[in-house]
Amino acid sequence: MMGGPGPVIMRGDAPDPSIIKQRITPGTAKRILPYLGAHRRHIVFLLIITALNAASVVAPPVLLKYLIDNGVADQNMSVVVWCALSVAALALVAGGLGYAEAWYSARVSEGLIYDLRTEVFDHVQRQPLAFFTRAQTGALVSRLNTDVVGAQQAVTQLLSTVFSAGLTLVFVLITMVYLSWVITLLSLALIPFFILPGRLIGRRLQRLVRQHMQINAEMGATMQERFNVTGALLVKLYGHPDRENAQFSGLVGRAREIGVRHSVAMKLLFLTTLLVGSLATAAVYGIGGGLVVNGAFQLGSLVALAALLTRLMAPVGQLSNAQSDVLTALVSFDRLFEVLDLKPLISEKPDAKALPAVAAGNGSAPDIEFDRVSFRYPKASEVSLASLESVAQPMQERTDDAWTLRDVSFTAPAGKLTALVGPSGAGKTTSTHLVPRLYDPVEGAIRIGGHDLRDLTLRSLNDTIGMVTQDAHLFHTTIRANLTYSRPDATEQELTEACKAAQIWELIQSLPDGLDTMVGDRGYRLSGGEKQRIAMARLLLKAPPIVVLDEATAHLDSESEAALQRALKNALAGRTSLVIAHRLSTIRDADQILVIDKGRVRERGTHEELLELDGLYAELYRTQFARQSKHADADAAPAAEDRDAVLAAERPDGAPALEAASQPPPEPVGGR
Repeated sequence: MMGGPGPVIMRGDAPDPSIIKQRITPGTAKRILPYLGAHRRHIVFLLIITALNAASVVAPPVLLKYLIDNGVADQNMSVVVWCALSVAALALVAGGLGYAEAWYSARVSEGLIYDLRTEVFDHVQRQPLAFFTRAQTGALVSRLNTDVVGAQQAVTQLLSTVFSAGLTLVFVLITMVYLSWVITLLSLALIPFFILPGRLIGRRLQRLVRQHMQINAEMGATMQERFNVTGALLVKLYGHPDRENAQFSGLVGRAREIGVRHSVAMKLLFLTTLLVGSLATAAVYGIGGGLVVNGAFQLGSLVALAALLTRLMAPVGQLSNAQSDVLTALVSFDRLFEVLDLKPLISEKPDAKALPAVAAGNGSAPDIEFDRVSFRYPKASEVSLASLESVAQPMQERTDDAWTLRDVSFTAPAGKLTALVGPSGAGKTTSTHLVPRLYDPVEGAIRIGGHDLRDLTLRSLNDTIGMVTQDAHLFHTTIRANLTYSRPDATEQELTEACKAAQIWELIQSLPDGLDTMVGDRGYRLSGGEKQRIAMARLLLKAPPIVVLDEATAHLDSESEAALQRALKNALAGRTSLVIAHRLSTIRDADQILVIDKGRVRERGTHEELLELDGLYAELYRTQFARQSKHADADAAPAAEDRDAVLAAERPDGAPALEAASQPPPEPVGGR
């Protein structure tokens, strides 16, 4: 984003060679069959109706022959009336069959969309956290929307068009042979000229469709990044309209070029089919007309053959086009299977067991043990796809295999508070992410209550551990929905008590809609401290035996933090707590402090013991905590951090009231 217009345009202006050369994975068509099997009853009815529709195609030309040869030529009015009534009845039957065919086709195609979307959504949710740090959100959304619809079109083409056209072709040929085998053979001789263009153009269309889908995914990712609140703020602060327009116009321009080439190829295929059909019709008129003039052929038979020829060329053209349509639509299935073939790094063993404390429901807090744990983040090829990261850029791999954690061993005692401190990048956040199995250690083991995490069910682990991160995330819904996300069956009283304990209830009461107030995209209508306290209330509502706090009070002012710390002291009593330290009060209250540096535990002990040791912790204390205490003593009033008017007040003209800006928090002990 920070580059000049030139490089930005190049990102979407040139096709990725890997995308152009990529072919459909062998076996893709075979993998579709189980999805069709789930709808076999509707498919059977659809095929029966399609067969009846195909058979009805030959009836009008046959009636036309009978009308001309036996009604008009013989001046038989009863035959004329009978033919007219038969055509009307066929029209009604065809209308009913068409309606039934559309209904069953929709049931199959929409059912397939449901199956694919739910399966892909569930599979993506099970991917490790590293997957989401690399994949573009817009690219994932494109797979669930555009590609799923493309896959449904492939099935529609296969069941409706191909099957119907094939049966129609058979019925029409049988009828034509009955009327004139000579003209039928002439028609069959022209069929290869229908099929050849489809084979030549189909592969090109497949490549164009794959490129177009990738470009659409990139455009979706760009719009999603720019149109959310944080992205829009960044663009307004650092971006330039011309540069943003250049970036997006480069992508749109590439999509335009691919669209033009696709339209031209499809038009060429259509014109070729039309030309061959016209030549066949001309041959029938010439040969059949000559036979009629010489008295060797009936006029009604010639008219019927001409009508049947039109019905013959239509399914031949459909089969030719369907070949390219199915090939291009199979690209969607191939892209969906790419995502489904990604194996989650975090999986549950078939014989996994629940944590005894959770299963028994006694609420006892287990301890946490790190046993010689070493960890490094997985490579891109292990957790992601190049097509989900960027259209034009190759997948970026690590240039080294540096360990984030190395031979880390410690025990967080049951029911006690263990604090993690250290410089930025020391491995503190990584350590906390290993506890709820967001990642698995490469070496060593992590145990809760003596049980290896890899032997436990993910559900019981989720029920046992509650976590609040520094950047608390809220969904674009009400405060109530964000709170009950951790505990859907919570009562109104429990919601109130959790909010009071998190020091957020007073603000909620002041809002016009209270707990039913919408928080906006990512909770952006609230200040950082308000979001943090709602996240803390969500944790308190869940009341898990193990609590992990990753600098959870970083956005709070001194007064709010002091109140929340008092509440947490009571709320965390009896629970095993693992806290990344941020403020002096947290450090002094900890039963154990672990000093992490360069992925290893360098020091451990209480606050007083580590100060006496005069090591890294003492240095951090002198340079940061002492400064924080000095500034706190010098302040005459607490920092104004809450933006209470952001949701409750509006100007008379409807514009939002001016919101008080949050003061930046004191510098933490260490980063992530």
